[in-house]
Order: sequence, then structure tokens, then C-alpha cells
Amino acid sequence: VQLQAFGGGSVQAGGCLRLSCAASRRTFSTYAMGWFRQAPGEERDFVASISKSGGTTYYTDSVKGRFTISRDNAKNTVYLQMNSLKPEDTAVYYCASRVWPQATTEVHDYDYWGQGTLVTVSS
Repeated sequence: VQLQAFGGGSVQAGGCLRLSCAASRRTFSTYAMGWFRQAPGEERDFVASISKSGGTTYYTDSVKGRFTISRDNAKNTVYLQMNSLKPEDTAVYYCASRVWPQATTEVHDYDYWGQGTLVTVSS
């Protein structure tokens, strides 16, 4: 499975961005998907995940109420809508998939990773 994430950029605090991640396989609809981020000098952290059907989602506490993960299985694409961005959201954002339908919050549960897209939020 090849994943390509895009949509990153530079915004001011309070702004919005929508990240997209396109998957190469038609079996996308059987995979749970996740978004993770990694700030300079930090470990890669969980942001949000979604089950294969989209019926179950998880968020890290710091983004609840601001970020929304969604997916369009017909387009093999998962999205991360990011609102009310804060400087602490600055990081490289990665999408990932796992070959199981259930979403999880653990980095090691995910099998395939995209190349990352940089999000910079200035104060």
C-alpha cells in the first residue's frame, strides 16, 4: 500500500488546514487509518484514527474538538480537518494504515506509512 499525504502548509494560529492522504490500493476500505505527527526532536505521536467503515474514531486529547478525521472509501482517501490551529500543532504529519479494520492509537499497530506533510503554525 502506498500512501501519499498532502495539504500541509504555513498558517497563523487560529487558522485551518485540511490534510488528505490518498491510498494506492482498492482494499483501502478494509483498512483502519490513522494520522500521526512528529515535531522536531520529538517522538512520533498519535493524532487521530478511524475504523474501516468510519464508524469509530479516536483523537488525542489535545486535538479533541478541533480536529476531525474522516474518510471517503470511494476515493481511497482519508482526511484530517484541522481547525483552531495552535503553534504546538506544528509538526510533520503522517498518515498510516493498518491491515485490520479496527482503529487504534498506537504507532506500532500501523503497517504502512506515507511520506509526511509539514504543518507550521505561527503565533
